[in-house]
Amino acid sequence: CYEMCVILIILASHPLALSQVEVYSMTVDSTVTSRFAHTVMTSKALNKANSSQEIFFEVELPKTAFITNFSMVIEGQVYVGEVKEKEKAKKQYEKAVSSGQTAGLVKASGRTMEKFSVSVNIAAKSNVTFILTYEELLQRKFGKYEIQTRVKPKLPVQDFHIVTNIYEPQGIAFVDAHANFLSNELLPLVEKTVTDKKAHISFSPTIEQQRKCPGCDATQIDGDFIIKYDVNRAETLGDIQIVNGYFVHFFAPPDLPRVPKNVVFVIDRSGSMSGRKMEQTREALLSILKELHEEDYFALIQFDSEIDSWKESLTKATKENVDEAMVFVNRISARGVTNINDAVLRGVNMLLTDRQQKRLHERSVDMIILLTDGMPNSGVSAPHLIQENVRSAIGGKMSLFCLGFGDYVDYSFLDVMSKENKGLARRIYEASDATLQLQGFYEEVSSPLLSEVDLRYPDNAVDFLTTNHFAQLFNGSEIVVAGRLKDEKDIFRDKLMGQYNYMCPQDWNVMYPDDEYIFGDFTERLWAYLTIQQLLEKSKSGAPDEKANATAKALDMSLLYSFVTPLTSMVVTKPETEDGTDSPLIADKLTEGKEGSVSHLDFSYRSPVLVWCLSKQFILFISVIGLSPAVDGDPHFIIELPEKNDSLCFNINNRPGTIFNLVRDPKSGILVNGQVIGEKKISPNGEVKTYFWRFGIVHKTLGVRLEVSTKDISVFQDVTKDRSLTVTLKDSVKFVILLHKVWEKHPYHRDYLGFYTLDRHLLSNSVHGLLGQFYHGIEYEVTNLRPGAVPEKPDATMYVKGHELNVTRGWQRDFRRDVKNGENVPCWFIHYNGTGLIDGDATDYIVSGLFKTV
Repeated sequence: CYEMCVILIILASHPLALSQVEVYSMTVDSTVTSRFAHTVMTSKALNKANSSQEIFFEVELPKTAFITNFSMVIEGQVYVGEVKEKEKAKKQYEKAVSSGQTAGLVKASGRTMEKFSVSVNIAAKSNVTFILTYEELLQRKFGKYEIQTRVKPKLPVQDFHIVTNIYEPQGIAFVDAHANFLSNELLPLVEKTVTDKKAHISFSPTIEQQRKCPGCDATQIDGDFIIKYDVNRAETLGDIQIVNGYFVHFFAPPDLPRVPKNVVFVIDRSGSMSGRKMEQTREALLSILKELHEEDYFALIQFDSEIDSWKESLTKATKENVDEAMVFVNRISARGVTNINDAVLRGVNMLLTDRQQKRLHERSVDMIILLTDGMPNSGVSAPHLIQENVRSAIGGKMSLFCLGFGDYVDYSFLDVMSKENKGLARRIYEASDATLQLQGFYEEVSSPLLSEVDLRYPDNAVDFLTTNHFAQLFNGSEIVVAGRLKDEKDIFRDKLMGQYNYMCPQDWNVMYPDDEYIFGDFTERLWAYLTIQQLLEKSKSGAPDEKANATAKALDMSLLYSFVTPLTSMVVTKPETEDGTDSPLIADKLTEGKEGSVSHLDFSYRSPVLVWCLSKQFILFISVIGLSPAVDGDPHFIIELPEKNDSLCFNINNRPGTIFNLVRDPKSGILVNGQVIGEKKISPNGEVKTYFWRFGIVHKTLGVRLEVSTKDISVFQDVTKDRSLTVTLKDSVKFVILLHKVWEKHPYHRDYLGFYTLDRHLLSNSVHGLLGQFYHGIEYEVTNLRPGAVPEKPDATMYVKGHELNVTRGWQRDFRRDVKNGENVPCWFIHYNGTGLIDGDATDYIVSGLFKTV
């Protein structure tokens, strides 16, 4: 699935700014040649105001895509991005952010997307053009390729175009285009022209056609524009396409018979699976059991700290056996903790035993499907030991597929373990469609057609070959191999070796795509894309020297072909700002992290501490720890719970310049946001710490907007300006902001602010935000106390908000009572940016401006 989203957001310094900035052009131009997609997104905006305006450009692109270029054109001056090694880009970035300047940002956005966002200050009456380019190899799933374009222009655009050109030398079998925002009036505007090998799809509504109503500013262009297609499958064993000395081989032979499978379902029933997750798991399993073919064999294992099997061996999927298994599934209930190691090994041993006793078809495929939502915390709990045990037990004899349910699973652990055992991992998101996600994954892997497929080429004919051995080929998918040719004539000597021992070199279908339909050396770039993706996978597992070698090769190729990967960053030097300084924009590639969000590999910036107390007085205080030598400087939240005589803590890590929503009460109209700033310069240990230096407070009902920084207070209300400020909004909440002064000649630290909220009873039950969500208390339970990594800091299991979390007991510095020195407070530390404790992800609370709600 190939997905791309386009969003252009305009922010400015005064309420009239939106009407003063016109986005007059937005174009998404995709060229697909032999499944390799090259997309160029262009947006143009005009600042019609008499003063400069800050314009933000945001776009969502597939997580599997590589950015290849980002450029800006301002008053005829072109600012072009340059791909650099991440460490070098980091130094340039840190130099800017340590002085409080802004920079580009890439972050997670939904299940398959990541968001790219930059801003630039545009002079009065000036234009800006943003150009973003990225590339990706389309993957075939369920018998089709998919191009998804999400368009959210916010306002009607004078010049709006979505254009896609597809060229497939094999011939195009079908093309379908639709959008969830297409009305009867817009549907005829989708133009589609399809010939034998080419397809042209376009959507170009006029500005009037975009409007929701005549003369209004609202647009009906808001949603997903989707193109689906497939290519012709000739009766051959593959299609090879050659351009400029590189080849790409597509292998998806039609009409192969399905292979019987032997599948063991290993289901987590620990306490954190309780509620809706367990209901959805049962629903999915019931549907999956109905889809089993009678020649298949299956088994069911449920586990917490104990492991229970439905039967001691695999069972043929007859109707009677399936009905009996469905009764067993309906009785699965959540309890206890998580012993992944023993559960998976039980499944492995069951398959091995049945194989040895010849209970299974000789030509059938063995697989284990593991579903879990938590961290291993019973039995063998160290992830690397579990991976080693499972790899040793499987010994290459079966495939392991891992499903991580929710945002709090250790996804990287599951990802490595599955790929070490000829499988793959997938995250199942906690949502109303989780049942469909589970069923969709099973459908994707449930129909193996070939196993242990080798595509072999003579050594004297090719070199620099991508992966050419594949554990399996599933129905509706496709195998892709690329490489460089030594002699194009020798390519006809190829042979295919697989489970069915095909030896058909004469069946290769070799093509030479027409030059007029290809972009650049697309086969070479496709080869480079595949090679880098596979090297990045190799860098995750194996011996240390093998991982280091794969990483080094991936970095070299990323730089050579200008791909933004997890090892590189694209740097664009931003035009001078009003203070006369240049500011670099950074585009990073993200990787899937343990905590379920996407996290950077190297930029470990520190963020501020938010400290509050859930007592009867309900005092909230934002401060920065780390100024005292008695602590290590990690930023943290502390939630004090006097009723339980306990506290909870967690860190929030993000970049300087980030603005967080702290309190948002839609009923009372209260909004509080805070912005962080970096230290004056980077400390000797390389860390960039941040502090809250500016707060924005809004009371929409009273029409009050207050901005408080370490230097100034701007408010339409009588206040006292000293070392502290008390703002009382009539018949509403009271805020206290405290200024913490730091020695002005300190080489690193800056002044910072503390923030208190009083009278919480005046806020409604709808209040939310990083602070607001805890205004009405929180319930949790801590069990299974056990030794931690540090003797004086034990670990435990916490059940909170329906989640099972691994927490650590420790001490944090609390400045609430002693502002100067602070005091040590014992607390349970929640890892991964408070994931599982706060609602959603920490990035959900980032807003675009000091007085903005989004």
